[in-house]
Order: sequence, then structure tokens, then C-alpha cells
Amino acid sequence: MSESAQLSREQDRVFSVDFFRGFTMFMLVGGLEGLFSKMDPARSGPVVLFLQRQLSHVPWEGLHFWDLIQPFFMFIVGVAMPFSLSRRWAKGDSWRKTFRHVLVRCFFLLAIGWAISSSPTNSNFNNVLAQLAVTYLVAFLLMRAPVGWQLLASFALILVSDLLYRFWPVEGFNQPFVAGHNFGSWTDMALTGSLEHGNWVPFNAVSTSAHTIWGVLAGGLLAGDWAPKRKILTLTGLGMLGVLVGYSMHPFIPIIKHICTSSFIIVSGGWCLIALAASLVLTDVLRLRKVPMFFAVFGMNPLFMYLMGSRFRNFFSQLVNPYLYRILAGIGEGSITVISTLLVALMLWYTGYFLYRHKVFIRL
Repeated sequence: MSESAQLSREQDRVFSVDFFRGFTMFMLVGGLEGLFSKMDPARSGPVVLFLQRQLSHVPWEGLHFWDLIQPFFMFIVGVAMPFSLSRRWAKGDSWRKTFRHVLVRCFFLLAIGWAISSSPTNSNFNNVLAQLAVTYLVAFLLMRAPVGWQLLASFALILVSDLLYRFWPVEGFNQPFVAGHNFGSWTDMALTGSLEHGNWVPFNAVSTSAHTIWGVLAGGLLAGDWAPKRKILTLTGLGMLGVLVGYSMHPFIPIIKHICTSSFIIVSGGWCLIALAASLVLTDVLRLRKVPMFFAVFGMNPLFMYLMGSRFRNFFSQLVNPYLYRILAGIGEGSITVISTLLVALMLWYTGYFLYRHKVFIRL
């Protein structure tokens, strides 16, 4: 059996999920943020300047491609839930047994996320794993409810978050869209005793639960009997609607990822749906395998790669940089940094591929 056939042996639609998850994980842990940041803007062409912007976070208001990676992660976890949990239920596991497993998983996600982001003197709950511990539990508790109730709950979470930001009465934390002076900053201070987290706030886990809920609904659509074309058109149409609505809200509710404003949740949710539709086009319509396969194998061990990614990157950088900076000294530091980052990312990918080839899958 070929590798691509082995990976997609269950159903092609699962392969599209593996591809999306692998792509998201590769971007998240591959060290590609700010890939072109050291290139001299005065000597860079329009393509490099565009990539410089898109591979970095917006300082406060607005949206770049890199601001979508975390929503992609929350969303694709939800997409995978109907597949993984339905297999457990098909084997005879009760809802109560599954719920206990989910509680244990969420506890460890929260504990690990807090631990790897905190220091001996400074706590931090803004790590993506800590946030996922909340969104995963919320999505699980809702996933057996009718679609309408799940949608209602997701928008209720967004609305409650928006109202709290607007009407929180505590002096100094009652400016909804001002960095460090909003309700989210108050929750950060209350939980951690500090605001030294780059204006990222723990309360984001509440509103961004919508991404995981919408992922569950999208996963249910993928698991259904609709033809691929109908699934793609539905996801694309809903995604475009989300993008249009989110951007139309921006003059009244700024798109701010740091505090996950309602406009940001909706516009990024729209891009999540569009990205999933694009994954389906690649895997189900065009029947491509090599490029999706490249990313899919990286996503087979998402937790392990997320936890070890930075350590592997540092180790691989120490291996290649002494050679690159001597051999390529004449092309400039910016170009060397790009080459080094891409080479280290490929070495990271091979680590994930090695685990996949040897059937090593580390999960909670």
C-alpha cells in the first residue's frame, strides 16, 4: 500500500482534515513567523514586502494571514471531533465514558499549556493549548445538540463577550478596544497578576470557542453523504458570508485578534471555512496527494510537535547556521535567515515524517 493510500485509507474526506491540520501545525511550529522580517524593505520587491506583512501579526487592529493560524488550529480540532468521537461511540463507549476522557484531556491541555508559557514568577494562560482546553470542552458538550442550538450557543458566546467588553464597569478596564484597558486585560490581571503578555488575554477562550463549535459543524458536514461539490460550495458560501460580515463590522467593532473581538471571530471563522473548502478541492476534486501528503504527515503528532517544535528548531539551527553563515556570507543576513528557517522547517517536517513512518503517534 502506498503512503498516501495508507494515510487516506479510511476516507478521502479524512485526508483533507489531516492535510488542513498538518498545514496549520507546520505553520504554527515551523518557525515561519516573520520569515522575511530581516530582509531590507528598501531593497525588497513587492512580493517580499507582501510576505513580510502577511507572515507577522498585526500590532493591534486589522488582520494578516498569520493572525489566522490560531483560529485555524481551534477550528480544525473541532472538525476532527465528529470523526474521532464517532469511532469511540461506534466501539461501544458511552457518552459518560467519553466525557470523562474529554475532561482528562482538557485538564492536561490546560496544565501543559500553562506550564510551557509560565515562568517561576509569572503565570500565563494565553497559550493555545490552555485556550483549547476550554474550547474543546465547550464544543464537546454541545456537539450532540441540533445544529441550530450549536449555532445559537456559538453566537451567544460571542455576544456575551462583546457585551462584557462594552459594559464592564471597573475603572481603568472599561475601554473595550484599548490595549491594556479592557475587560480581557482585567481577566488577565485577575488570573495571573500581570499584564505582561503582549495584550493577549485568557478570556479569548470564551469567544474563540465559536471556532471549535463551527469546526464540529463543518466536520459533521464532511462526514455526511453530500457530494464533494456540494460540500465545497456550502463551505465556501458560508465562509464568504462570514468574511463579508466580519469586515463590515470593522468600522463599529474593530478586528482585533489580541482580544478576539466579535468581528475578528466572525471574519476569521469565515476564512477557516474557506480554507477547509480549499483543502477539499485539493484532495477530493483535484485528487492531489503529494503536496497534501507533505503537510498531512506533519500533523499526525500535533501535540508532540507543538511541545517539542521550539526545542527541535533550536537544535537544528545550531547544526546548520555555522555552515550557512560561512558558506553564504556574501548574500546578506536577511537571505541567510530565510534559507536557514526553511531548512530547519524541513528538518522539523522530517521529524514528524519519521514518527509517522514508524507508526509512533503520541496523543492525550
